Amino acid sequence: MNSPQQKISIIIPVINEASTIQKCLLQFQNKQNQEVIIVDGGSADNTIELVKKQGFKVVQSEVKKRSYQMNLGAKEAQGDILLFLHSDTILPNNYLSSIHNILAKQNTIAGAFRLQIDDGKQSFRFLETMVNLRSHLCSLPYGDQGIFIQKSIFKQIGGFPDFPIMEDFALIKILQKKGKIRIADDAVITSARRWQKLGLWKTTIINQWVIIGYYLGIDLNTLANFYRHQK
Repeated sequence: MNSPQQKISIIIPVINEASTIQKCLLQFQNKQNQEVIIVDGGSADNTIELVKKQGFKVVQSEVKKRSYQMNLGAKEAQGDILLFLHSDTILPNNYLSSIHNILAKQNTIAGAFRLQIDDGKQSFRFLETMVNLRSHLCSLPYGDQGIFIQKSIFKQIGGFPDFPIMEDFALIKILQKKGKIRIADDAVITSARRWQKLGLWKTTIINQWVIIGYYLGIDLNTLANFYRHQK
């Protein structure tokens, strides 16, 4: 049974995130009953210096891979609930109560937040609508929506699959077979930087090609190399 007394561990994998990490960490200052774990995959900039300056825990990962980093953070976590967050994402003000309330619902195995993108263009409102419809109708949130889950359940299913890409997608597909994945009414605000770099529609097409490739059984390392090359 979930209760407001349960501690939440917020796990943030990073590699060279000096431009985003300070803003991300500011939201966790002076919050009770939680811990923040930064899992570094070998940053060459001053990401770790900035994290330590703000007084947060850093775990060094020997492997530069998000699935490995998040699983490592989960092993280090002292909380009863795990929240996996991207470093360019800001949670809603009431994220703690939202997490507790959702995980307390019957048959709920995990949850995530609605998505809001930090760009004022109307095209991003359309993208948000499509993402949030997919999340609600298909119970299929992605990692940039802040996935949260009881630590005991995360351990039971073996954590994130050891994939070079699509680890969040694969985790959700596993969880769908075990219970309800609920989406909070409140939204996280995530940076538009990855869409702005290549353009919204090109980025969306690349993402869809990767998903199609995953379903077709294309080697995940091949998909990961394709994705990185496009970025």
